[in-house]
Amino acid sequence: MLMSTPANPDLQTITFTNGNIEVPDHPAIPFIEGDGVGPEIMRAARQVIDAAVAKAYNGQRSIQWLEVYAGKKAEQLTGSGLPEETLQAFKRCHVGLKGPLNTPVGEGARSLNVAMRKELDLFANFRPVKYYPPAPSPLVHPERVDAVLFRENTEDVYSGIEFDAGSAGVTGLLEYLKTSSPENYAKIRFPATSAVGLKPVSREGSERIVRVALQYALQNKRKSLTLLHKGNIMKFTEGGFMKWGYSLAETEFADHIYSMRQHKKLAAEQGETAAADAFKAAKAAGKLIVKDMIVDAAFERAIAHPEDMDVLVTTNLNGDYLSDALAALVGGLGIAPGANINYHSGDAIFEAVHGTAPDIAGKDQANPCSLILSSVLMLRYLGWSEAADLVEDALRKTLAGRTLTPDFACQLENAAACTTTEFTHLLLRKL
Repeated sequence: MLMSTPANPDLQTITFTNGNIEVPDHPAIPFIEGDGVGPEIMRAARQVIDAAVAKAYNGQRSIQWLEVYAGKKAEQLTGSGLPEETLQAFKRCHVGLKGPLNTPVGEGARSLNVAMRKELDLFANFRPVKYYPPAPSPLVHPERVDAVLFRENTEDVYSGIEFDAGSAGVTGLLEYLKTSSPENYAKIRFPATSAVGLKPVSREGSERIVRVALQYALQNKRKSLTLLHKGNIMKFTEGGFMKWGYSLAETEFADHIYSMRQHKKLAAEQGETAAADAFKAAKAAGKLIVKDMIVDAAFERAIAHPEDMDVLVTTNLNGDYLSDALAALVGGLGIAPGANINYHSGDAIFEAVHGTAPDIAGKDQANPCSLILSSVLMLRYLGWSEAADLVEDALRKTLAGRTLTPDFACQLENAAACTTTEFTHLLLRKL
C-alpha cells in the first residue's frame, strides 16, 4: 500500500486544460525518495522548497507531499519496482519530484527511469546548463556556459529492442536480413556472435521534441537553436531527425526563424553575398537562427566555444551523452537539474540527474544541488517563480560561502567540507 494515496478526494490537484496548467494554492505533489542517496537529497530539497514557498507567499501557498514508491523501497513494500499506483499518482497529479533510481548495468531489469518516461510519455528531457560559482570546472571561463538541451526521451536505442547473441530473436532477425537484404547482412562482421539492437527514430517523435524546443527558444528570446545529429553515418534515423527538424522549423515557424538549410540553398541559387545579406537581415530582425551540427563536433564546440551552445535539440542517446558532458563543464551531475515533460498532457517529473551513489549512501555526504535545482524548475513550471527565485538566489549565496559538500570542497581552494544536512541548513538561512 502507498503511504499517501492520491485517491483522496480532499487533495488539491493540478489540472491541465487546453495546454494551460492550473495550480491550486496547495497542490498535491507525488515524490519518490529514490535509492542510495535519494532519501538524503530528497529530504534536503523538500525542506528548501517548503521554506521558500512559505516565505514567498506568506504561508498562503504550500505543497501537499505524497510519497509514492519506485525502486528498492517499492520492491520491499509492494513486490514491484514500479507499482501501477505510482504511475496513477503522477497521472492524476501531473507534476512530481523524483530521486535517483538504481539501474543494473549489463544485466537484470531495464531502467525504471526509462520505464516511467515511456509509461507517461514524457517525451521531452529538459536540461538547462549554467554555471554557479565557485563550482569546480575544467573551463577557464565557465560563466560562458548557458545552454538548454532538449533530448527526445522515448525513441532511439532506449526503445529497448535488442537481442542477445545466439538467442532465437537475433537468429531470426539475421536470417531475415540474410534472405531479404543480403547487402545489409554482409555488413555484419561477425554474425554468429553478434548481439543486435534496433534504433527507431520517427518523424512524429522528432517533430514534437523539435517543436517544443523551438517554442522555448522563441519564448525565452534565445539566439539560436541547433539540431544535433549523426546524420553523416546514420542517414535515415539521425539524418531523418535533422531533415524533419528543419522542415518543421521552416513551415510552422517560418516568420520567426532563419534556417541555415535555406541559407545554403540561397547561397547556391543567388550567391554568397545574397545569402550573407539575408543572414544579417534575419539577425537584425531578431529572428531565431536554426542550424545543425554533427554531434561529435558539438562536444568539441561546447568545450572550445561554450557560448555557441544556446538551445540544443537531439535524439535520445546523443542527448544522454551530451547532457552529462555539458554538466561536467559547470561542476558535474551533482549540480545539474533535469525534467521529463509531456507538454501535451502536462505531466512532468523533475529529478536528480545523477546516480544513486551507493558508496556514500547514508553517510550524509551527498550533494543535494541537482535535486534542489530540479525543484527550482518544478516551481517555475507551476508558475511559482517568486519561490523559485528565492531558492536559486539562496543557492548562489550558499555556494559563494565555500562551505560545501565533499564532492565540491575537495576540488576547490579555501573551501570547507560539510554534511548534506549542514549544507541544507546553510541554504535555509540564506532564504
